[in-house]
Formats: sequence, structure tokens, C-alpha cells
Amino acid sequence: MSRLLHLSASPRGARSESLAIAATFLDAFREADPLSEVDTWDLWDGTLPAFGPDAVAAKMAVFAGETPTGDAWARAEEAFRRFDSYDRYLFSVPMWNAGVPYVLKQFIDVVSQPGMVFGFDPVEGYTGLLTGKKAALVLTSAVYGPGRPASFGSDFQAPFLRDWLRWAGVTEIDEVHFRPDLATADADAGRAQAHADAAELGKKF
Repeated sequence: MSRLLHLSASPRGARSESLAIAATFLDAFREADPLSEVDTWDLWDGTLPAFGPDAVAAKMAVFAGETPTGDAWARAEEAFRRFDSYDRYLFSVPMWNAGVPYVLKQFIDVVSQPGMVFGFDPVEGYTGLLTGKKAALVLTSAVYGPGRPASFGSDFQAPFLRDWLRWAGVTEIDEVHFRPDLATADADAGRAQAHADAAELGKKF
């Protein structure tokens, strides 16, 4: 039985395009694999811990070969264990200022710890520890789109997430995009295609 965690980075609720497409994916996934376990982590729900000075000090202690201590480190470990207990991930992510919402960056900073998400060797460099897992990305944007002029923005959203997942050891990554063409003021065709892509991906995920 597979376990899938949906990580929602949109605060817009029923008005969110990324959440609506993610719901289509999850419906198809559940239909194809009714015995699977599916949970959602709304990254805006207040359960995500901060990663400030105390947590950074604990992280540096790990690099120094010492034992990290303190509540901040314990909360980071708890967040990582919650994330790591799943073998499949669905990220629903709107584009904010060419990148990702800050709460998703906070999540990544919290869980990306030595001995958890990655290992490090001074000669060989980083090793991702989240092996044997797979991820799907639902990526939306309101203005940016491939092939549009630079005045419509840049994409630091998809490359950032792909790079982090691969760095963490997740090599099987699928994507669904919805980037409506505002020049035509007709988003319906792109929306329908995104939902169709999400349903197809959910069936085989």
C-alpha cells in the first residue's frame, strides 16, 4: 500500500487553481489505488516550525560532529519524520514573484537537514537520502508562461523544486502546468488540459 502526502502551498482555498488541479489528481489517484493512504499538509495551517538562530546552531553542531539539542531542532526532526513517512508526494504550488510561496521555502529549509534529507562528505559532496520516493508537481502561474517576453517574468519556481528534489534523492518527478495565456484572455482551454493531465498522471502515479 502506498502512502501519498499532498503538500499544499496555496493560501487561496476554493479560489486556488493549483489546489483544484491537485484535487483532480488525487481523485484519479484514489480511484486507481483505493487502498492507498492519502493525507494533506496545508503548509499554512500553523504547524510548520520556524527555523531561526537556535535551529541553525543545532544544524551547525551536526556538521561539527556534535549532538544537536534544543526544542527548535526537535521540531525540525518532527516535521521531517512526518514528511519522510510517505513514499509519494504531490506538491501544489502557485508561482509567487517568479518563485515559490515563502511557506514552501520555509518547509524546505526546515526539513533539509544533515542525516535527514541529505548526507555530506567533504570529498564527495552531498548525497540525497530520500531515495525510493517519487513526486508530482502541480505548478501554476498567472502571468509567466514559456515563450512569453521577459516582461512577463521568469521561472524560478519549477527549476528550484526540481533541483531540490533531485538533490534530496528523489529522481522520479512528474509535472502538471497551468500557465494561462493572458494575451488571449481565454484560460479555459489551458485549464481543461491541466486537469486532464492531472487526472492521467494521478491514475498511474
